[in-house]
Amino acid sequence: MSYWGPASPTERLFRKIRREWLEARVQDLAKALEIDGAQLSRLLPADFGDQHRLAAATVARVAADRARARSVAETVHWLERLLPGAHPHDLTDAVRELRSRLAPGDEPALWSWNAEVWEQMLLWWWRRNQAGTGDMDRDFAEWGSRWSAEVPGNGPVDTPERAPRHHGRELLTLAEFFAHEPEPVGLLARAVLDAPETAATVQDAVLLREEHLQAAGHLVWLAKQEACAEALEAWRRAHQAGGSDATRAFLAELSEAVKRYTTGVLHPVTGALSACERALLSDSRHGPRRSAADYLDAFLDFLDWQGEAPDDAEVVEAADLVEQGRPTWHGMDGSLPVWSHIVTSPQERAAAKAYSGEPSTSVLRVRTGAEPVQESSDLFADAGGGASPAQEPEWYPEPGIDVRYAADNAFDLCALLAVARLGYARLQFFTVGADGGLQRLRTVLARVREEDALAWRRWALASLAELAPDPDDLADALARQDGDSDGDGDDRLDDDGPEAGRTSEEPVVSPAAGGLPAALLGKVRALLRQAENSGVTEEEARVFLDKATELMAKYGIEQAMLDDVSEPGRPVDKVVDVHPPYVKEARRLLSWIAHEMRCHAIYPGGKDNRHRVHLFGFDADLHATEVLFTSLRFQMLSGADTADALHRPEGEDVRAYKRSWMLGFMREVTARIGAAQRAARAAADEQQADPLPADSGGRSVALVLADRSAVVEAQVSARYPKLAKARPTKFKGTGYWQGVADGKHAEIGGPAFAEQEENAQLTH
Repeated sequence: MSYWGPASPTERLFRKIRREWLEARVQDLAKALEIDGAQLSRLLPADFGDQHRLAAATVARVAADRARARSVAETVHWLERLLPGAHPHDLTDAVRELRSRLAPGDEPALWSWNAEVWEQMLLWWWRRNQAGTGDMDRDFAEWGSRWSAEVPGNGPVDTPERAPRHHGRELLTLAEFFAHEPEPVGLLARAVLDAPETAATVQDAVLLREEHLQAAGHLVWLAKQEACAEALEAWRRAHQAGGSDATRAFLAELSEAVKRYTTGVLHPVTGALSACERALLSDSRHGPRRSAADYLDAFLDFLDWQGEAPDDAEVVEAADLVEQGRPTWHGMDGSLPVWSHIVTSPQERAAAKAYSGEPSTSVLRVRTGAEPVQESSDLFADAGGGASPAQEPEWYPEPGIDVRYAADNAFDLCALLAVARLGYARLQFFTVGADGGLQRLRTVLARVREEDALAWRRWALASLAELAPDPDDLADALARQDGDSDGDGDDRLDDDGPEAGRTSEEPVVSPAAGGLPAALLGKVRALLRQAENSGVTEEEARVFLDKATELMAKYGIEQAMLDDVSEPGRPVDKVVDVHPPYVKEARRLLSWIAHEMRCHAIYPGGKDNRHRVHLFGFDADLHATEVLFTSLRFQMLSGADTADALHRPEGEDVRAYKRSWMLGFMREVTARIGAAQRAARAAADEQQADPLPADSGGRSVALVLADRSAVVEAQVSARYPKLAKARPTKFKGTGYWQGVADGKHAEIGGPAFAEQEENAQLTH
C-alpha cells in the first residue's frame, strides 16, 4: 500500500508506539512459550526469522489449534513442516506439554476467543521482517506451506496511521484538527477541550478503558481521541437544547466538524488495524460487549484446567448422570466451552460420527432457564438410514442432546456467555467401556448460529446482572454456589499483587502454626470488631481503634522492626483465612503487605481455599504482616464507606467506586510500609557500620535480609514447585486517586513506622 508525502509527526509517533507495543507483546508471548512449552521452544528452527517473533506466532497457533478442537496429531502435522528437523515423537510430547498449560492462564492472547486473531496478527508481524527471495509469490507460497496457514501480505494494516490520507487528511489529535477549522468553530472547540471539567471527563474515560487495552499505547491514543469527540458532542447537546436558532445552527456546525474528524481520521485508522487490535479497542468500550468481557475475565479466575482426557471424577459423574437419564453435561476446558455426551446405542454412535458440527444440522437443543432459546433439528432422527424415533421409540425416545443452562447458576451463565463469545463449543462424544471408564469417540466443533449467539449473550448478561450486578461481584456469586453442584468444573480464585502467585496443582491447605501470638491477635481483633460495631458512636469507635493501634505498636510492629536481623527466628508458613465483605480486595491487601514485609503470599486455589492466603516468611515478619493487615483491613472498609458517602460521583456504581478506592488505598499504604522498611534498614546499617556485630558476620542488614528472602523463596518452591503468574488488577470505578489520598493518612502501626516515615520525609 503506497502513500504520497512524508509521514507527519503524529503518524511517526503512532507508528513508533504501535511497534513498541507489538514487540513487547511478542516478548511476552515468546516468554510464555519458553515457560509453558520449554520443549517446543527448544525445537524452534534457527533459520526461520527472528526467534521471538517465531516463538510468539507458534504459541498463538498452538492455542488457536486447541480452541478449534484440532487434535494433537493435527497440530503435530503442521509443526512437522515448520520444524522439519524435529522428531514426531518429540513434537507430540512438546505439544501435549504446551496444551496442558495453556489455559486458562493469565495471557488473554491465548484464551480461546482471542487465539485466532492473535495468531493472524503475529503471523503478519513475523512476516514484516522476514527476508524474502525477491519473488513475492514464491515467498508467500513457501511461508503459507510451512505455517499451514495464509500469511497476511502487505496491506492497510502495515501503516494504518496513513489511512486518513485517502480522505485528504492526516492523522491528528482532535485539538490539532480544530486548529485548521474556521476560527469561530475552532476557537469554541479548543476552549471546550481545554476546560478542566472536559479534561477530567476524558481522563476518566481513558482510565476506564486503559485496563482492557493491554498497554497498547496507540490504542490508548485512539481511545483518548474518541473520548474527546464524545465529550465535545455531550457539551454540544447540553447547550443546543435551550439555545436560540442561531446558537443551534452554530453548534450544528461544531457537530458536523466532529463527525468529519471521526469519519475522516479515526474510522480509517481503526478500520486499517488488525482484527486483534480492533477487538481490543472495541472490547474496551462501555456496553454489553465490554460487560461480557469483564464477566468472562472474572470467570476465568475461577476455572481449573481439566486436561485432555476425562478424569476419575468425570467418570463417576458420568455414571451418575446416565443413571438419572442425563447423559449430557457441559463445562469448561480452560477458556474453551465444552459439551459432552455419552452415546448409548449403535445408531447413536453412527449419528455422532456423522455429525458435521454445522448449526443447520445441529444435534443440540440449548435450553436457557425453563424455555429453549434454540430448537435445532435432530441429527439422530435420520442416522444410519433407520426409521425416525417417532416410528421406533425404542431406538432413541428423545433424539438430540439437551444442553441446559440455569438462570440462577453463575457458572452456567458464564459458560453460555463463553459459547456466545466464541461462536462454538467443543462437543465431545464418549462411550462407556467394559470397565466402566469413559472412552472418547469423537470431538467436533459444534457451531452456533449468529442469532442464537446474540440471544444467548443477551440472556446471560441480563441474568448475570441480577446475580452479580458488577462483574467484580462474580467471584462472590460463584463462591456462594459452593463449588460445582452440577459438575461443571472446579472453581479457582486467584488474585494479583507483588510477588503473589497461584498454584497449578492446588493442594488443599490447612492452617499451620507460627505467626502472631493468638492471645494478642485475638485482643486486637476484638477491639477492631468493637470499633466496627454499628451501635457505637464515632468517638467510641476511635477509642477502640486507638487502643488496637497502641497494642500493635507495643507488641507488633515495633518489636518486628527492632528485632536483630541476625537472629530472625525460623522460617515458618501460615494460612490466613480472609472473610467477607470484599474478600478479593482483602486478599490483595494481605499479599501486598506481606511482600513489603519480606514474606511471600500464595493463593492455593481450589474451592476449599477460596478465602485463604498461604504466607511464607520468618516469625517476626509474619507477625508484623498479620498485625498490619488486621488494622488496615478495618481502615480500608470503613474508609471506603466514608469516601463513597462524600466523593462518589452521582450515578456511579457503589461497588465499582469502592473497589477502585480500595486499590488506591492499598497502593498508598503498602508504599508507605515499604518506605518505612527501607528507612529502618538504612538506619540499622548506619548503627552497625562501626563496629559490625560479630554475630552478623560483618554483613549489612540488606545482605542478611537478602539471605532471608532466598530462604523464603526456597521454602515456597519446595511447597509449590509449579506456580502460575497472578492476573493483573482491573478496576473501572473513579475512586482510585481518592483512595491514594486517604491512604496517606492511614495508621500503619504506631510510633516505629511514624518516626521512620517522618525521618524519611525530612531527608528528602
